[in-house]
Amino acid sequence: MTAPYLQPYTFSNGVTLKNRVMLAPMTNFASKENGEVSQEELAYYEERSEGVGTVITACANVTADGKGFPGEIGVDRDELIDSLSTLAKAIQNKGAKAILQIFHGGRMAPPELLPDNQTVSASAVAPLREGAMTPRELEPKEIESIIKAFGEATRRAMEAGFDGVEIHGANTYLLQQFFSPHSNRRDDQWGGTLEKRMAFPLAVVDEVLKTAKEDSSFIVGYRISPEEMEEPGITMEDTLTFVDRLVEENLDYLHVSVQDFNAGSMRNPEDKASRVQLIQDRVGEKIPVIGVGSLHTPEDVEKAMAGGIPLISLGRELIMEPKWVEKAANNKADEIRTDLSVNDREELVVPEPLWQAIINTPGWFPVREHAKTEE
Repeated sequence: MTAPYLQPYTFSNGVTLKNRVMLAPMTNFASKENGEVSQEELAYYEERSEGVGTVITACANVTADGKGFPGEIGVDRDELIDSLSTLAKAIQNKGAKAILQIFHGGRMAPPELLPDNQTVSASAVAPLREGAMTPRELEPKEIESIIKAFGEATRRAMEAGFDGVEIHGANTYLLQQFFSPHSNRRDDQWGGTLEKRMAFPLAVVDEVLKTAKEDSSFIVGYRISPEEMEEPGITMEDTLTFVDRLVEENLDYLHVSVQDFNAGSMRNPEDKASRVQLIQDRVGEKIPVIGVGSLHTPEDVEKAMAGGIPLISLGRELIMEPKWVEKAANNKADEIRTDLSVNDREELVVPEPLWQAIINTPGWFPVREHAKTEE
């Protein structure tokens, strides 16, 4: 019998994925300074696009003042469409669907990457990290302009030939900043109550869907982080109310962003329930939920899917093992790598800037100092 993750999956819009394993969106720092995709980045995606059913790219900034990382893919200008098209084709030519993740960094953007070196957010509240800049509060007309920019980014993704976009509403970036009572202290239509804190992300969703309706087969997903550490911060109750509201939109999937699929609450150590499973239990019958987080072996993935989760994205694991799906499908699960050595970069086709981040960030990846010797 075929493993559940190797079975095809069909969205309600009729698009079928060849299997249920996705490459999770992972920043790779490898685009050119002007936002064009580099050869190194194309090679990285090609290496990981043959087995998986879907590739969700690293985030692409929708405005110049929303750039969150050095070497980030740009989707903020029409002149980048040709470059984006090479990325979509590189993924699709290997047999996977190509989804472009679109985003705005808000107060988390490095000031030196921004045109005026000034971060922006829902309110002038700095993130809780040492030396962080206090962002400038966005004016209502700027908020409207960013909403439109998400629509324009979607149009460019469609013109470039992508199969879909994922709206990045997670990981403390701008959409989450509007939803969070920590970063959003506004008292206008864009903040105050829980309902008003949802207004900006929902307006972005509406704008993206309005653009995407030109092609009924174009996939639109939304990525969400269930909770925040900050006080006040996003609680699981807030998120369950928000996902109830997101389900009313015509989205194709909801992608939950957590470090560990099985982990409980980051706010309440007593609460051990998987955040992903809680969202699946709440809305999984109405919208496909993508699970993610520290899943390495086929056994891990099957366990995660046992609670009804239909789709799984692998991030760090597909960096360590680009051929994960092929090995799992060919009874070679024992050959799947779950760590890497400092010498593996070329074999794994990982761009140099990402590789430096991997080996110089303790605890992010299981890194060995030496290659494995043959037994």
